[in-house]
Amino acid sequence: MSLLMARFDEIYQEMLGKIMKEGVRQVSGRNQHETVAIPGMHFSIDVEKEGFPLLTLRKIPVKMFVAEQIWFIAGVRKPSDFLEDFTKIWNEFTNPAGVVTVAYGYRWRKHFGRDQLGLLVKLLKKDPSSRHGVIVTWDPSEDGLGGTKRMNVPCPYSFTVNIIGGRLHLHNIVRSNDMVLGFPSDVAGFALLQCILAQKLGVAPGIYSHSISNAHVWDNQYPVAEELLKRKSEHPAIKVVLPKNTFDRAEKKDKKLVDEIVNPIAAQYQPLPAISGMQIVL
Repeated sequence: MSLLMARFDEIYQEMLGKIMKEGVRQVSGRNQHETVAIPGMHFSIDVEKEGFPLLTLRKIPVKMFVAEQIWFIAGVRKPSDFLEDFTKIWNEFTNPAGVVTVAYGYRWRKHFGRDQLGLLVKLLKKDPSSRHGVIVTWDPSEDGLGGTKRMNVPCPYSFTVNIIGGRLHLHNIVRSNDMVLGFPSDVAGFALLQCILAQKLGVAPGIYSHSISNAHVWDNQYPVAEELLKRKSEHPAIKVVLPKNTFDRAEKKDKKLVDEIVNPIAAQYQPLPAISGMQIVL
């Protein structure tokens, strides 16, 4: 098989290059760091035909986003409940009781008094043509608008699932994306969720779409962005093959599931070296 630069790597460099070249620079009133940003960025990729959108221009921790999505599907909000055994990325957003108050999965499954994710599966099993498959993470009674102050409010705040042409398509809506650190992991995680939902509903995964209101690079990552724009990675597209009953096992927080998903991906994953020293801006 001839090796070609993965489609998602091309998309990523196109978006990042546009931001660095055409973006507007402004200082955040929250932390006094500068960003360069563009409003209204969007991309779509056909997961079945163009490959799973896992960045290879730098190494992305596969176990991190896999465990995170299982934690989301389980609907819990304490990192100590499953997630902490695999990654500690949510630990800094916990309150004194060890709870992430805006944990995405908890909001999908419990916070609004409805199991949105469970009802989505039930709806699309009954009526695959439905256009009502909308999941909301943002709580308008608490989040943003100068309301309750939190360490974190949802960035991917809503997604829509449709079955069109016998394939499951997921459109992720994101209010704010750190394009160096957050974006690659968000895309891989939600594309994995798309694959898991497709398997649960007995259809193939289709197009993953990602729309960002504010796509930005923080000032402490400008050199990293320039390095990523210079890199070229050539490898075959990655295909995700899930173990049976992934959704149901995720609901039960089956720890063996993590490696069963990670290992086949890792066997295909040929990233360029990790970039050290990257720090998230809070």
